[in-house]
Amino acid sequence: MKPYMKLIIVCMLLAANNLFAQQAAVDSTGLPGDNFSLQGALQMFKESKSLEEFEKKLNTANNHVNNLDLNGDSKTDYIRVVDKTQGSSHAIVLKDDINQNETQDVAVIEIEKDGKESATLQIVGDKELYGDSVFVEPIDQGDASPVKKGPSSAVNGVQFIFVNVWFWPCIGFIYDPFYVPWVSPWRWHYYPGWWSPWAPMGWGMYHPYCMYYHTWYRPVYEHRVMMADGVYQPYRSTSSYVANRYQSAHTQYNAHRQSNYQNQMNSPKPGNNQKPVNNIKPINDKPMNKKQGSYKPANNKQTNKNPGNDKQINNKQGNFKQGNNKPGNDKQINNKAGNEKQINNKQEKGNRKQAKQQKRQEKQNKQHKNKE
Repeated sequence: MKPYMKLIIVCMLLAANNLFAQQAAVDSTGLPGDNFSLQGALQMFKESKSLEEFEKKLNTANNHVNNLDLNGDSKTDYIRVVDKTQGSSHAIVLKDDINQNETQDVAVIEIEKDGKESATLQIVGDKELYGDSVFVEPIDQGDASPVKKGPSSAVNGVQFIFVNVWFWPCIGFIYDPFYVPWVSPWRWHYYPGWWSPWAPMGWGMYHPYCMYYHTWYRPVYEHRVMMADGVYQPYRSTSSYVANRYQSAHTQYNAHRQSNYQNQMNSPKPGNNQKPVNNIKPINDKPMNKKQGSYKPANNKQTNKNPGNDKQINNKQGNFKQGNNKPGNDKQINNKAGNEKQINNKQEKGNRKQAKQQKRQEKQNKQHKNKE
C-alpha cells in the first residue's frame, strides 16, 4: 500500500502545482510589476515604526515583497525609500537604481492628513512597471473574510469603507513635529552590510506569496490622494534602459488589453434578445376594411377613448371651406373686399362732381359769349 500512497501524494502535488501555475498565468501581466507586491509593501509599511525600518523590510528576502531584477543581472535589486513632503502631504517614493546614472521609480505611497487624527493613504504602482497606474489601499480588517482553502487568500463579502491610517506607527513617525524627511543614504553599489541580493524566483513560485497580502489590501480605480501626487510628480524618475528592455512586454500587454475590451464590446449583452425589426408584427394586425377604405383598429375601445375630440375635429372641419385653412382669413378677405367697394364709391362720386363742374363751366362760357 505504501508505494500506492506515495504515488497518490506525488499526483496530488503535481495537480496542485499545475493549479498554482494556471492561477499565476491568469494573474500575470508579463510586465516587471508582477515581481513587486504593492499589497506587501503596504503591509510592511503598516508594521514599521520608521521609514528606515520600512526600507529594511522591503529588502528582506523572507518577506517576499521584492522580487525585482530590472537591470537583468540575475540578482534582486535594492529598493531605496525617499520621502518628499509639502505641508501635510507625504510622497514616500520606492526607488530602484538600475545603474550608476539611471533610477526607476517602482511605486509611491501617497499620504494626506485630512483631520486632527485622520489620514488617508494609497500606494500607486508606476506605469513603466505596471502598464497603467495601479492604486491599492487598505481594507478594514473587521469586514474582510479570507478564504481558508488554498494558498491564496481572497476577500469574500467585503463591504469596503474608509480606513483611517492615522494610528499606524509609521504615520505617527512622519507627522512628528521634529521629523526630518527620510532620504535613503544608500545608492548604486553602496548598500548596507546586512543586505545581500538573492536570485529572483520564477513567477509561479513568487505569486502565491503575493496573494497572502491581498487579504487586507485591494486595488481601486480612483485616485483619491491628489495633493500628495502633486508633490510627487516633479520628482518622478524613469529609466530608458527599463523602457527599452520591456518595450515588447508593454506592446503585448496593450494588445491583450485591447482584445479583451473588443471582446467585451462584441459579446451579447443580457436582456437584448429582441427580434429584428422586420419580424416584429404591428399591434393592430386586422385586415383593412374594404368598404370604408380605411384601417380598422383591433381594439376599438382603446382607439375611441376620447370620442369628444373627434366631434371637435369634425366641427372645425365643417367650419372651414376647401382652401381656407383658418377661419380668420375669411374675415380678413371680406374686410379687404369691403374696403375696395368703399374706394370705388368715392371715386365715382368724385367723377360725378367733376362732370357737374364742367357742365356749369360750359354754361357760363356760353352765357358770356352771348352777351358779347
